[in-house]
Amino acid sequence: MNKEGLPPGQYEIKEILRWNIDHPGITKENPRLDLETWSLTIDGEVEKPIRFSWGDFLNLPTAKIISDFHCVEGWSVRNCEWEGVGFIKIVDMVKPTKNAHYVNFECADGYTTSLELRELLKENILLAYRLNGSFLEPPLGGPLRLVVPDKYAYKSAMWIQHILFTGEHELGFWEKRGYSDIADVWRELRFQHQTE
Repeated sequence: MNKEGLPPGQYEIKEILRWNIDHPGITKENPRLDLETWSLTIDGEVEKPIRFSWGDFLNLPTAKIISDFHCVEGWSVRNCEWEGVGFIKIVDMVKPTKNAHYVNFECADGYTTSLELRELLKENILLAYRLNGSFLEPPLGGPLRLVVPDKYAYKSAMWIQHILFTGEHELGFWEKRGYSDIADVWRELRFQHQTE
């Protein structure tokens, strides 16, 4: 940890950079999803697959966390207030089978990432729809993004539409391109060639 209390190799900025506005994205435009037709499907190795409309999702019990947000490029934003649904609540609802060891996140722009189920059972993992009191706009991953505070932000998938519980591990978009699958900010695991 450095003198500012940030993970190694990170420096502080004031606000999360907006995708394709302040931060160069990989797509020409951010997805703009119609909340009237938006849905979130959660299935795979679960006993109770489920599909939420936007209204259904907003009716779930709300959780809030305050956490720092760390980009693999080296910038961090301190004390972000996220609001949404705790991932552990989703796990309780869908009841993963004994074969479920990983969770794949699929996004409206085709982006994917994957995490071990056991990593997602912490109280500070959210499916977030608000940041600092405001609903997430598309450049910040709205309407719904994952927040995994102790990982680099490419694990905090934006524009989530499908969550798949699986027994097999799949590398996500950036992980297939050489980024660390572990993405631990405190161990500074940015790239696959680093000791994991």
